[in-house]
Amino acid sequence: MATIRSREDQDGITIGWQAQIKRKGFPMVVKTFRTKAAATQWATVTESEMMRGLFVSRSESERTTVDSLIDRYAREVLPTQKGGHREVSRVKHIKEGLGKYSLAALTSSLVADYRDARLKIVGPQSVKHELGLLQRALKKGAQEWGIALPGGIPTFLVKKPSLPASRNRRLVDDEEDRLLTACADARNPWLRSVVVFAIETAMRAGEIVETWKQDPSGALDANEKHLQVKVSSGLIWENVDLKKRTAHLPTSKNGDARTVPLSSRAVVTLEALPRNLDGRVFGATYEGVKQSYNRACKRANITGLTFHDLRHEATSRLFEKGFNPMEVSAITGHKTLQMLKRYTHLRAEDLAKRMG
Repeated sequence: MATIRSREDQDGITIGWQAQIKRKGFPMVVKTFRTKAAATQWATVTESEMMRGLFVSRSESERTTVDSLIDRYAREVLPTQKGGHREVSRVKHIKEGLGKYSLAALTSSLVADYRDARLKIVGPQSVKHELGLLQRALKKGAQEWGIALPGGIPTFLVKKPSLPASRNRRLVDDEEDRLLTACADARNPWLRSVVVFAIETAMRAGEIVETWKQDPSGALDANEKHLQVKVSSGLIWENVDLKKRTAHLPTSKNGDARTVPLSSRAVVTLEALPRNLDGRVFGATYEGVKQSYNRACKRANITGLTFHDLRHEATSRLFEKGFNPMEVSAITGHKTLQMLKRYTHLRAEDLAKRMG
């Protein structure tokens, strides 16, 4: 049964009205309003929902803001996830755009407005990742943290941005020779070997060299700078078998282990390397390789070829050598044929040769 009481200040002046509902089988529900009419209306609607079995407590969703939800998700969930370091900047943007709203007030139209505003600044893929992070945080709150969302999870109703056509950049003409010549002249002594190995194995950068990223918790060091955490040690010698011509990866981006076969060229590249005391095959970090690689491309007058495009190149070459999709996925770590389609851009002239 609902009880409506006035709330008064020290001088006995009414400053609001409190509605309180006690009903068997439900937790006590209390809410304060500016007018008695509003309190009475809310109590009537809420009791009706309880009688029909439709009542969902809004108290937690009204008390919890997007800001606090995302903070908790970043603190408790992201550090446990592989690749959680990639979410740091996404957390920041979500908090800036939607952080002030309570979860009860967060609607699909607000999320859609956020999407449209972000699309004016960054690409569709970035916005899609941000919406995905928000959706996972909302689901976590609703399913495990006791935060009921009366209107459901608003991101479910928002259309995700359409993604542009996948990249189709391959090495053409004498670009590989020019690139490797420029890499050999780089200050980074590991660059040429890393690039050759990437082209020969289709391995990701983080699977080849040590990678550090910003701590997903957002923690700061004594100098108020974001802490860096190692997310990958890269390839280590104990996982390389030159006799069997294999490189074992205990973990990867998708969480699965795999063993990569090594071509003759990849083996020759490894045999020429010095052995580091720390066990790493390549004594370089991804950030160092990335910077050196970009400078090498500039010296070689090569435009639009990212380091990740070398994985596209390697994967496409596997298909051109006659490997079937299952064999290629075992080498590259792609889980589905649909994922492989993004990376496989076979040259028409090469296909024509096979047709006879």
